[in-house]
Amino acid sequence: MTDRPALAGDAAPAAGGGRWTRALRLALAQAFLAERERWILWVPVGLAIGIAIYFSLTIEPPLRLALGLVGAALGLLYLVRKRPAAALVATGGLVIALGFAAAGLRATMVAAPVLERPIARATVIGRIASIAARADGQRLVIERPRIAGLEPRATPKRLRINLRPAVPALVPGDWVRLHAGLEPPPRPVAPGAFDFARAAYFAGIGAVGFARGAPRVIAPPADEEASAFRAAFAAFRHAIGARLRAGLPGDGGAIAAALLIGDRGAISQETLDAMRNAGLAHLLAISGLHLGLVAGILFLGLRGALALVEPLALRYPIKKWAALAALCGTLLYLFLSGATIPTQRAFLMSGLFVLAVLCDRTGAGMRAVAWTATIVLLIEPESLLGPSFQMSFAAVTALVATYESLGRDLHARAARDRPLVRLGGYFVGIALVTLVAGLATAPFAIYHFNRVASFGLAANLIAVPLTALWIMPLGLAALVLMPFGGESLALVPMGWGIDEVIAVARAVSAWPGALRLVPAMPTTALAFAAGGGLWLCLWRGRWRWAGVLPIALALTAPAIAPRPDILIDERGKLFAVRAAGGDLALSTHAAARFAAGIWLRRDGAGEAAPWSDDDARLRCDRLGCIYRAKGVVVALDRDGRAAAEDCRTADLVISATTRLPRPCPAALAAIDSRDLRCSGAQAIYLDAGRAGLWRQAWGDARAIRIETVAEGRGRRPWARPGGRDCARAARALR
Repeated sequence: MTDRPALAGDAAPAAGGGRWTRALRLALAQAFLAERERWILWVPVGLAIGIAIYFSLTIEPPLRLALGLVGAALGLLYLVRKRPAAALVATGGLVIALGFAAAGLRATMVAAPVLERPIARATVIGRIASIAARADGQRLVIERPRIAGLEPRATPKRLRINLRPAVPALVPGDWVRLHAGLEPPPRPVAPGAFDFARAAYFAGIGAVGFARGAPRVIAPPADEEASAFRAAFAAFRHAIGARLRAGLPGDGGAIAAALLIGDRGAISQETLDAMRNAGLAHLLAISGLHLGLVAGILFLGLRGALALVEPLALRYPIKKWAALAALCGTLLYLFLSGATIPTQRAFLMSGLFVLAVLCDRTGAGMRAVAWTATIVLLIEPESLLGPSFQMSFAAVTALVATYESLGRDLHARAARDRPLVRLGGYFVGIALVTLVAGLATAPFAIYHFNRVASFGLAANLIAVPLTALWIMPLGLAALVLMPFGGESLALVPMGWGIDEVIAVARAVSAWPGALRLVPAMPTTALAFAAGGGLWLCLWRGRWRWAGVLPIALALTAPAIAPRPDILIDERGKLFAVRAAGGDLALSTHAAARFAAGIWLRRDGAGEAAPWSDDDARLRCDRLGCIYRAKGVVVALDRDGRAAAEDCRTADLVISATTRLPRPCPAALAAIDSRDLRCSGAQAIYLDAGRAGLWRQAWGDARAIRIETVAEGRGRRPWARPGGRDCARAARALR
């Protein structure tokens, strides 16, 4: 006992620190154990982590490695099964390994040939799998193609071909012959931009192009079947869309087709922009809102009708009958809408709730979301990367979490309120749903679209009730009346409601500051936002509020993340440089307009700065331009005639159309036409301060950092090689 005071005094600081550490660990452990019923909600999160790891790699992992990781995780779980803490960690590792393996297995299963090089004029024979209406024509997906001069083993499984103008006589299932210019699915237009080639790979599309002339319908080849169920159903959808657009000309019919069959390609760009800028774009993408309305209308309508028949209402479970009928109706609507990720999620959730009704149980909201996400991720792991999955599940997770916190109390109060108060509560509910969903999806909207609709709340207060109470019920009535030729009875008043929604969108989008453009958000920041949001929504205790911190940090990332000083497109037709005012200046507005639009959007700019000698950083002549920024001299050669001189004077030499002499004596780095062809579009960052430090300390320069599309994509099945002679796009010359 005489030793204890001395020991305590000697170790007082450590003991104090130890007590605080132990207290924190104990508090966290207690909070974690208190939420054991919600541990299961993190299963899809673990799957998503494994899938994200797979897609973040720059080399394709062998499938046996992925399956081996699952086996190793199972073995580890068996070894530690009697130790709860270790077993829990092993279970988490197993779920992550399952996500990784599911992504690798999916990539192997969908593997198909990809066109290796462009074909200027190809003769194509194939069957139309789907037709999407567009404002300027049609977009065909051709399956089972045969391309003249191309061996079957090198022929893609599917082609995506644009027609201009449209050919109304075509229907899915037709075999056609056409002439088209084909090329491999395009690479991203900038490092970090959307990778269409990856999306096309998982959709089985191995080439894209434009038709040269109208397709000609032909008889099926002798060795091919005349029809298929998928093509027949696609023809059914196409016929419904044509009837809708014929019954409501213009944007009214195009939006009706978007709401009822998921085909929004015919909506004019002006109306699309207005809907997006007003925060109403979610109404055009069939999601849980639409499928929930369909299910609710069918369930309430049928249950009410059956309740009017007294013998049925008293003797039979009409509630269960109505629930099953609503499920069947939503299943049909799922296929009519194209079975997108939001509708898959909504249908699976509605199926779980119907199962709960049939079993006389109450549906578990957040568990339904978790199991739905698990199913979708296991079936289509690549959907994790798309805005559809991310925004859909972010919105529904946040809404369910809000309902768990507030909904039951609000419903209890509403049951005691007067009718007028309930009506006001309905609009308050719409405002709350819009606010919660908008906040939940804002990081993903910034990451994918670089925009935020400032007045979406005001627009949704009018558009959502109009859609729920007027447009969608009439749309369903039109589908029911269509076999009898009486769809116009419902389509005409439906068009009145659609016109009002368009008017609201145009009015709100015209308000000053309605649309705010935001620079590109780094992927790491999006991961922080998603992790913080999940922490906030999936837990119930007070510790969940710690999730606000990573969300706040993520939302500041676009403002502080470095932006490229120079951009070059992969064909060398377009340059962009950072002007003195901070905006991007484009070398031309006539070439590579799609790439230019993406660059400006990712930069958070509505328009480009002028490319002129008025900017002190830029000087141009007939041979090219000299760009000076942050102490670095950059030569932009037009035709290569000034390359030799620029290699002696510039820090960075860029010749987009010719090959540069190697080595380039004075240049720190050089980029020529071969580098662009091999490595794709390039983003260049300049840092004069670091350049000076490196020159003084090491006699070398790291002032120029070059990012290429090829380096970001790595060697993956969807990233086509550039050829045998390809090398790295940017070489540091010593």
